[in-house]
Amino acid sequence: MKRIALSTLSLALLGATGAAHAQSSVTLYGLIDESIQFAHNTVDATGKNTNQVGLVAGNLQGSRWGLKGTEDLGGGLKAIFQLENGFDPNNGRLNQGGRLFGRQAYVGLTGDQWGTFTLGRQYDPLVDLVQPLTGDNFFGSTFTTPGDVDNNDNSSRTNSAIKYTSPVWGGFQFEGMYALGGVAGQTGSGQSWAGAATYGTGPFSIAAGYFHMSNGNTLASRTAGTPPTAGWNGSTSDGTFDNQVNGAYAAAKSIGIASVAVQYVAGPFTANLRYSNAQYKPDAFSGFGSTQKYNVGGAYLGYQATPALLVGVGYIYTKSSGDASATYHQVSLGGDYNLSKRTDVYLVGAYQHASGDQRASNGSLVSAGAAIGSYGYNSASSSQEIVSLGIRHKF
Repeated sequence: MKRIALSTLSLALLGATGAAHAQSSVTLYGLIDESIQFAHNTVDATGKNTNQVGLVAGNLQGSRWGLKGTEDLGGGLKAIFQLENGFDPNNGRLNQGGRLFGRQAYVGLTGDQWGTFTLGRQYDPLVDLVQPLTGDNFFGSTFTTPGDVDNNDNSSRTNSAIKYTSPVWGGFQFEGMYALGGVAGQTGSGQSWAGAATYGTGPFSIAAGYFHMSNGNTLASRTAGTPPTAGWNGSTSDGTFDNQVNGAYAAAKSIGIASVAVQYVAGPFTANLRYSNAQYKPDAFSGFGSTQKYNVGGAYLGYQATPALLVGVGYIYTKSSGDASATYHQVSLGGDYNLSKRTDVYLVGAYQHASGDQRASNGSLVSAGAAIGSYGYNSASSSQEIVSLGIRHKF
């Protein structure tokens, strides 16, 4: 990625004892991902299925711009920061709930021998270490879990997070995170915590971790009424409620996600397998009585046909149980062609079939409807298809 960098060399006043100096740099970067998309079997305003054609951004990666920088403090220690904005190029609006720097905003210290310590709004350790070994890392939202129930497509980011990332020791690395809820007298209210580790040697890599987020809208603070209206509020983490697959569980007391992935690279081929278990636990105001569980299995195979062309196929099996029982089969195909180091064009598509029952937003059980990836498209039928032809430009 070509970047515009501004570097300054600050020199202290020269004295009889010698010279002191520190070097710092700030980098401006970003990307725009835009596509023409066709979606079959999406629900319109009347609740009926229809076709949808439009410009949709962020298929392979969310559009963004950001600033990141370092300052050499001496002795191998550096101060670092990153501010990253997410936006929709179709209307210029901010993403991530309208936050100015909704993707990332943190400051910290790093050293080759000690690792990296950061404070602020950040990704959790599963996104940092496990997600890179899945199909989503190569082809984005079209290759991710229905409803992003396991945060494979990084729908959730964490506020007020304290995170430590270790150096790499012989291929092994670990990461831990804790986010303080910040509620007076309620230390655990809205808190999030996570840990993950990865190991890579030669062509083989493996990673695993666990992520827990609590609903800061506690039982004691909720107002009695229609249970589903007591939503996901006050948590340090954003939650992962992208469509009808898990939208009815936005009032969960907590969410726990365990995930593991393995990857093997053989010449032009990249293959990976993953498994995750996500559990949405209720309390008396959640609108559902039993823990909703999602077991997810995924496989991806990519082929670097030429230095410029990557093609891939993915399959995701999602099985829900506990409060409602549904099964989702999703097959995804993709191709990405680099026109240059900064610009590529892509074609991605997916088909999904759903069966069983799922919880509706009004609290009732209904026949499961298909909902591909993390797009937020609901369907009134058991199947759905999406195709996107797009361009991505990095700067």
